[in-house]
Amino acid sequence: MPEKSAVHRRGATGVSSLAERVLELLASGRATTRTELADLLGAAPSTISLTVGQLVAHGLVAEQGTRSSAGGRPRKVLRLGGSDGFAVAAELGGRHAHVGVVLPGGGLTDVSTVPFPTAEGPEAALPGLAGTLEGLAEQHGRELLKGVGLSLPGPVDVASGVVTLPSRMPGWNRFPVRAWLEDRFGVPAAIENDANCMAVGEHSVQPAERRQSIMVKMGSAIGAGVIADGRLYRGGTGAAGEITHVRVEAGHDIPCSCGNTGCLETVASGAALVRVLRERGLDVDTIEDVVRFASDADPEATRAVRQAGRYLGMVLAANVNFFNPDAVSLGGILSTLEPFVAAVRSQLYEGCHPLVTKHLVIERASLGADAGLVGAGQFALQRALSHALHTVTGAAAGTGTGAGLHSDQRIRIEEP
Repeated sequence: MPEKSAVHRRGATGVSSLAERVLELLASGRATTRTELADLLGAAPSTISLTVGQLVAHGLVAEQGTRSSAGGRPRKVLRLGGSDGFAVAAELGGRHAHVGVVLPGGGLTDVSTVPFPTAEGPEAALPGLAGTLEGLAEQHGRELLKGVGLSLPGPVDVASGVVTLPSRMPGWNRFPVRAWLEDRFGVPAAIENDANCMAVGEHSVQPAERRQSIMVKMGSAIGAGVIADGRLYRGGTGAAGEITHVRVEAGHDIPCSCGNTGCLETVASGAALVRVLRERGLDVDTIEDVVRFASDADPEATRAVRQAGRYLGMVLAANVNFFNPDAVSLGGILSTLEPFVAAVRSQLYEGCHPLVTKHLVIERASLGADAGLVGAGQFALQRALSHALHTVTGAAAGTGTGAGLHSDQRIRIEEP
């Protein structure tokens, strides 16, 4: 179903979020022509042409060649204006960070993993990471850097750019991460929860007809990102997808990192598996050790991994029945273990209504470990576009020139 919600009646504020969606789809690579934009957004071709024309006039979109179409005249191919630019991005873990360069359209390059001491707090950990990202920016031309994106393993207040009540990030609560990055790099920065980043990154490479999906990140903790009608759904307070703290019977009174007891995290996460296998006598200290034992077909590890997958599948089944998504994508280090994935998939088919699973796709994230990095970079590029659009339309409104825009045709864009 097309995104009719993206198109609003033109009034004093103009086209509203339509320009934002056009830029977002071009940045992600999901659309390259006016026809594709009209189909995805459920807007009239004339409305799309007007919006694209305004963006072209401001230099935010450019036309580049044509593409043949069946039974019709060639269509002009659209790209972001100044699309030689790029974003640098990082996905933070407990002890390491996944870093890389993200290009408009979702391309990814220069990916590596570097040490990152999350537990030492932001003021100790961020400068070293910033130095690494600055090195990547220098290699690709510092003057072309458009934005910086950060994927964080905790709840994020996107409006204020801070992490809120992160159970696994001591010292990070309410630290102004986004402001720190923008001050250091001098370009727009975006920060977002890791599961949301993975959801957006994976959605950017999925078929256009998959408009509803759930991305489940299965690592030391468990998280989920929700795509509703083609867009990330954050919920009322940005906590949508927090399935890790759903109470489960198997958790009994096991303490959880959130301060409660019996959460899904206590029986199905990587941290829970480390605890369970140590209790069973295995020499396990990290989630990587769990993966190693399970990959070597150790019977205790395999049994524990299967059970954890079943617990996750039970909770996920309730969410799938409620939401009825087109796809469930599985990511994170535990998604590399077939016994875990098979148990989740089996529980979904067992616990969901046949109409819900009739066309449901359940698969590992096609981008694998890079999904979160692509998503973080996409958020950064979108925020950079938002700033650019605010700048040009604000200047136009202030000077009265507006590159041909009348007062009732201004483009308003909301901060991502």
